[in-house]
Amino acid sequence: MMDARGMRKVESRNPAFWVPTVYFAEGLPNYAVNILALFFLQKMGVSNTVNTLAISLLALPWTLKPLWSPALEMFRTKKFFVILMELLGGASLLLIAATLNLPEYFWYVVVLLGVLGFCSATHDIATDGIYIAVLTPKEQAGWVGIQGACYNTARFFCTGGLLWLAGTLTERFTKAQSPTPIVHAWMVVFSVAGLILVALGLYHAWQLPDGGEERKQESVKEMAATFWDVVVTFFKKPNVILLLVLILLYRAGEGQVVKVGPLFLQAARASGGLGLSQQQVGAIYGVFGSLAFIAGSVLGGLFTAKLGLKRALPWLILILDVPMLAYWYLSVALPTNSVLVTAALSAEMFGYGFGYVGVILLMMQEIAPGKYQTAHYAFGTALMNIGIIVPGAVSGWIQSKIGYSNFFIWVILSGLPALVLARFIPIGKGAAGEGV
Repeated sequence: MMDARGMRKVESRNPAFWVPTVYFAEGLPNYAVNILALFFLQKMGVSNTVNTLAISLLALPWTLKPLWSPALEMFRTKKFFVILMELLGGASLLLIAATLNLPEYFWYVVVLLGVLGFCSATHDIATDGIYIAVLTPKEQAGWVGIQGACYNTARFFCTGGLLWLAGTLTERFTKAQSPTPIVHAWMVVFSVAGLILVALGLYHAWQLPDGGEERKQESVKEMAATFWDVVVTFFKKPNVILLLVLILLYRAGEGQVVKVGPLFLQAARASGGLGLSQQQVGAIYGVFGSLAFIAGSVLGGLFTAKLGLKRALPWLILILDVPMLAYWYLSVALPTNSVLVTAALSAEMFGYGFGYVGVILLMMQEIAPGKYQTAHYAFGTALMNIGIIVPGAVSGWIQSKIGYSNFFIWVILSGLPALVLARFIPIGKGAAGEGV
């Protein structure tokens, strides 16, 4: 069937055909910037302090996205922006691969990762807008576990499949006496990621719902008025400040672990790390970690749907925080038994998946609803990213001062303020209203 503009319309809007793929596409560039590049720079000899600072600063687009999120309420459809950002993001990854052999590769990579971050942040806004607009609240709760699982499957695809590929190719290029085996291996890795993102963009051009009617602003004055209305109605929501503080604190511990944890796994045992190879880390994260995270996400969604967000929230935060003890145990025991290491990291990944559900539903059901749900959800996710960027930016410095084992204790303590606040914050009592 064709619409008035001659474009093919997709009759099926079954979430099974687009939720898994679009959230994997949302996660892939995010984790390419925030995790895959972390491993790459470590292998290129960049220090933990510089590495964690640079990667954390590259996460700024996810924090600054409220500055342009209202524009997605003014022009075209959300589907248009999803597809455009997937194609541009894929092109950025391919360009990163092409620049790795250049003398000043570091600065080219940083700039292109910044472009990729902008594309990814914009993609986040539009994707979440489609999810909220197309699905009912009951469907949102029912699919949030799958949504989170697929988004974070991209993390394990990066730290599992692509990291394993980087290690394997490095060994092969070394045996083939390549002058720069690490560079050549990572050129392949970034190219694979870019081609996958482009392919997903083409698929979503066919299958993704529009997420609302096409819009067009007629004047600069109208655009300014819309932007101002977006901001004003957001801050008129009841209890919005308390909700924003909770979102800011929710992932304070995780924000530090996602930066230092992968470095700890590959750091030399003499410096307090586990000394794992890229292939070992890839196998643990890519298989067992992925399964544990997906199980946690699905069960966390079902748990929250049964109890309701208010009753479930403290438990979600607790289950997110406590399994980080696995990292502390590994840093103290430094086991060589791969089964033990895999079990400990899988437990942490299960808790991460289970608890992550809470902050997503908190933003969808308490922050986003209203006239500008896409932009308002973007405001919430931007603040959540500040709660990741700031702790992540200083995590390498903190670890260098107190060591790995003390650092992981500090990480667990960082999650307590959110747990305390969750006991008292109003949930489900009109907090999602526009307040007008």
